[in-house]
Amino acid sequence: MKIWPSSQITVNGTKVAAVAPLIISASRATDIPGFYGKWLVDKFKRGYLIKRNPFNNKPQYIDLKNVRVIVFWTKFAKPMMKYLKFFDELGINYYFLYTVNDYPDYEPYLPPLNVRIENFLDLSERLGKERVLWRYDPLIISKSISENLLLERISNIGQKLHKHTIRLIFSFIELNYRKVQINLRKNNLDALQLSPQQQKQFVAKLKKLTDQWQIDLRSCASKVDFSDLGIQPNKCIDDQLMVKLWPDDKKLMEFLGYNPLFPYKTNPKLKDKAQRPACQCIYSKDIGKYNTCPFGCVYCYANISRAKALENYKKHNPQALEI
Repeated sequence: MKIWPSSQITVNGTKVAAVAPLIISASRATDIPGFYGKWLVDKFKRGYLIKRNPFNNKPQYIDLKNVRVIVFWTKFAKPMMKYLKFFDELGINYYFLYTVNDYPDYEPYLPPLNVRIENFLDLSERLGKERVLWRYDPLIISKSISENLLLERISNIGQKLHKHTIRLIFSFIELNYRKVQINLRKNNLDALQLSPQQQKQFVAKLKKLTDQWQIDLRSCASKVDFSDLGIQPNKCIDDQLMVKLWPDDKKLMEFLGYNPLFPYKTNPKLKDKAQRPACQCIYSKDIGKYNTCPFGCVYCYANISRAKALENYKKHNPQALEI
């Protein structure tokens, strides 16, 4: 199935083939709002950027003329906020997937928790709570973090955030990634791989909290079925949310297969087959690059090491076509 329209752009006087996506993911691979906001603005001003295949380094040109939605993934959105007016003036829709965890040992380079919470509240106040979704991701239980301690930390954050979002999205730490195993070992940290039954027992307790807060609790790309607890799998790139937020965007609604007579039905063929089988996201074009996020969270699958990510960040040129 061909998802994105083909396009041609001019690069250094030469016409090259490109794709022109309607939905951009920014990004699963790095924290663009935290570190690369100016780069993204510059690329929209230029009209295109380059995304390299992480496996063969082959470049793909991405024409930005059709973009209708940007989904921002971040752990600290404050550096991006000064650029949001630019996207507003372009008429581009966007929302944030904002991870707020409390793991001082596993996330030692993030801004302090209170600073991140304050930024989440500021962003929600500016955009509305439907456009700032809270992720506590991943859920980590270890020798030093008991179930009760993890629930306590989530509860402390949720008491401050729940009136400013509509959803809490979670996943459990994935220990199958070699990078994650190496980084945990290198930092003398551990994490337990919970059985499906143990996951369900923990999530049932978490659901009691979100029920009190009256926000949705949803799982992200989980192999475990939590439907018996009343928990849906989340779509982080979410067509239903887009329909709710921007029903008057004709170009976007046409792509999503939206029919006002059947507002809860969209095109089932839009599920992104390039993601993990349990992922429910619809198609988007991710524009990030691995080994470029200086936050260097120990559990992250996207960095070989923080040192490598820092090295790449320091070499970064905002004028470059790719991160």
